[in-house]
Amino acid sequence: MPPMSTQPDAIQPGVEPSDVKRHEVVIVGGGLVGSSLAIALDMLGLDVGLIEATPAATLPAVFDQRNLSFAAATINALTALGIMARMRAPTGPIRRIHISRQGDFGRILLDAADYGREWFGQVVVARDFGVALEARLAELRHLTRYRPARFLGLETVESGCRRLRIGDGHGAERILSTRLLVGADGTRSQVRQALGIGTREHDYLQTLFVTRVRMSGSPDGTAYERLTDQGPTAVLPRGDRHYGLVHAVARERAEAVAGLDEHAWLAHVQRAFGWRAGRFLSSDARRAYPLIRVVAERVIADRVVLMGNAAQTIHPLGAQGFNLGLRDALTLAELVGANRGDPGAAVLLRRYAQRRSEDRARTLAFSDNLARLTSNPSPLLRPLRSLGLAAMECSPTLQSFLVGGAMGFRGNVPELCHP
Repeated sequence: MPPMSTQPDAIQPGVEPSDVKRHEVVIVGGGLVGSSLAIALDMLGLDVGLIEATPAATLPAVFDQRNLSFAAATINALTALGIMARMRAPTGPIRRIHISRQGDFGRILLDAADYGREWFGQVVVARDFGVALEARLAELRHLTRYRPARFLGLETVESGCRRLRIGDGHGAERILSTRLLVGADGTRSQVRQALGIGTREHDYLQTLFVTRVRMSGSPDGTAYERLTDQGPTAVLPRGDRHYGLVHAVARERAEAVAGLDEHAWLAHVQRAFGWRAGRFLSSDARRAYPLIRVVAERVIADRVVLMGNAAQTIHPLGAQGFNLGLRDALTLAELVGANRGDPGAAVLLRRYAQRRSEDRARTLAFSDNLARLTSNPSPLLRPLRSLGLAAMECSPTLQSFLVGGAMGFRGNVPELCHP
């Protein structure tokens, strides 16, 4: 029987490793996308190494109290991967989506029942998801976890394998060899930088505040997206009878908003969002994140794939980020499973890039265009936006297009995303 998920032998600081550890696939980054890929590849029986920055028994910082909106396609895939079954906390179903813009007439209301669905997706707390991921990773039989460890640099490609150096932060280093290296190490990806792959960046000049709030009414399955000149405010139905709040402000106002006490903060959010979901009663501590779009100029190199935020970090409007990154991971796993040969073969990586091109391009365009249009304060755009909202409300075709994207069925999606 193959060994359970293992930890590598420790290396003494300053000692040159006597051998090179080889894996079929090495993943740099143990966050949402990297861990999900490790699970998918383990189900194929591949020998995988996972480079994680945090030590054992510690969740990565990304698994905090932020609210994750998982599309239906994502929920289907995470269920197939055995992750959703390990969720201890209840999730919040999104049965309706309500979209409006401050100062404009018209609104969009989408109801899953109108499309023969129970829900469009689920709201999951990042920390709860991290705990479920950790439980699933601990069950894997073909995974070696290097933690805490960090990527130090690339070595040569020899005999069909890519070599890389990793360190444990105390001066100890080792060399790994792999037929495929996956960079899933976030927006400022060290793997991407080591490859010399450039990025296209756009600073939205907005800061995003994320927290949990209690309101006068309990969640009823409606997810609200309120658009303003400052940026979007989303109020999401969680599974703990609270709402998840995602609130963007212009960058020059971020420091002042961060300094508000709870009473003033709730009043500020109430003015921005309105009263459609009731009164804001209390708020947990809030965390702030600058909103910057970072898109890699290419996602493949010689025996390397970039995915998740390392490939594209997008505006959270529409909650597309992790859903897109998971489809990256599942597409790669699907192609590797179908070929059952060299996971880093050039033809396979080209096929991966081609498969991901439509979904990636359409999602990037949707997210960016929506973010720029809805935050533009120009009074000339107001009647156009209002007419657009009204047209969307009256057009089943336009609504179906929006629903398909919201549920994660855009382009050639992986088989695990389907029911």
